[in-house]
Amino acid sequence: MLLVIAAVACLVSVPLFGGRLALLADLRIRATLAALAAAGLQVWITQAPHGSHAVHVALHFASYALVGVFLFANRLLPGMPLLALGTGLNVLAITANGGVMPASASALRIAGIEVSDGFANSAAVAHPHLQFLGDLIPVPGPWPIGNVLSVGDLLIFTGALFLLHRACGSRLPLGRQPARADS
Repeated sequence: MLLVIAAVACLVSVPLFGGRLALLADLRIRATLAALAAAGLQVWITQAPHGSHAVHVALHFASYALVGVFLFANRLLPGMPLLALGTGLNVLAITANGGVMPASASALRIAGIEVSDGFANSAAVAHPHLQFLGDLIPVPGPWPIGNVLSVGDLLIFTGALFLLHRACGSRLPLGRQPARADS
């Protein structure tokens, strides 16, 4: 839900800076099925946490592989390098921790996220590796807003905001020219 709220806030910011959301129709986004499948896998592993841990980890990595396909297919769009860097940092932290994003126990508590049985794509890990890349930034609030974020997540949000404002010709210093994937 936090992602939906952030997306709406980003969309609302475009006209505030003189951009035109209608220009999004000109944006050539490729491999959308890969992105949708990745999102579907992420929803499934978080909403159906019980079952084989190995299957959940495999699906978690599969979702990131699909994101990689999407990022590569759209690599010429502005903001994609930041999106790819953020995704790569998240994958690095997840890989170093056996398929789970290491989260700070205090950040989870501040965000109002309770530890539950079963697989969690982000969880407090007994002996985390690369903890500084993990979910350390709490977003306080009751469900559905409470969440924990990583540096990779912030880079992903920044890349998406950059893409959105560039594509819509915003007056933000990010650039005023509509983006084209084939340029």
